[in-house]
Amino acid sequence: MVTISSGVFLILCYLICILLETKTQETTSPWYENLPAVAMDYKVHIDPGKEDCYFQYVNPGAAFYVSCQVVRGGDGMAGFAVRNPKGEIVHPYQWKTSSEYQEQTSEGGYYSVCIDNQFSRFAGKLISVYMTVVRYNLWEKYTKEVEELNLNMENFTETIVTVERNINDMLQFQHHSRSKEQWDYNLLTANNSYVVLWSVVQIIVIGIASSLQVYFVRKLFDIKVGGRSKI
Repeated sequence: MVTISSGVFLILCYLICILLETKTQETTSPWYENLPAVAMDYKVHIDPGKEDCYFQYVNPGAAFYVSCQVVRGGDGMAGFAVRNPKGEIVHPYQWKTSSEYQEQTSEGGYYSVCIDNQFSRFAGKLISVYMTVVRYNLWEKYTKEVEELNLNMENFTETIVTVERNINDMLQFQHHSRSKEQWDYNLLTANNSYVVLWSVVQIIVIGIASSLQVYFVRKLFDIKVGGRSKI
């Protein structure tokens, strides 16, 4: 039977807790954490007499901007407040139609944007919320990477030129095909008009010729008896 001392047991528990905490942090980390810039636009409905808060993760050193505006409902005003990750109110409540807050260098963490509609007892509000998180240091990193990939950019340009040339060739081919189709259609229309016209003329000629034949045949059998003609 294997026995485990209390010290080893405590160490194992500590390691398991660290692994679980790391796994939780990896699972709950936002998907946009490594992006250089994120912009989010929401339309939210706030019931009368209610307050709703929305949270936005901001990277350390990033610029954070939030703007709220009442779109529809009641007197067209609501209260807006912003709290930093420490819970401190960095933008106090003001009963206004629109409000905005901007922070150039953030400490990092989750900012809360709260919308207060408690002063309106009967009318709900439709609020437009716009938030951006910009990490300017990553733009410089991407600029350097693009400069290092100058050769790939040249290859990409050549590919674009080739694609454009092929597209132009296809457009020319389609133009010629449409022109030929239009020419064939006009030819068929002209032939149809020609056939119909001469068919009508021939029908008229045949009708006149048949009438004349009947007339002259009757004349051949016309016999005059006692001053009257008799057939």
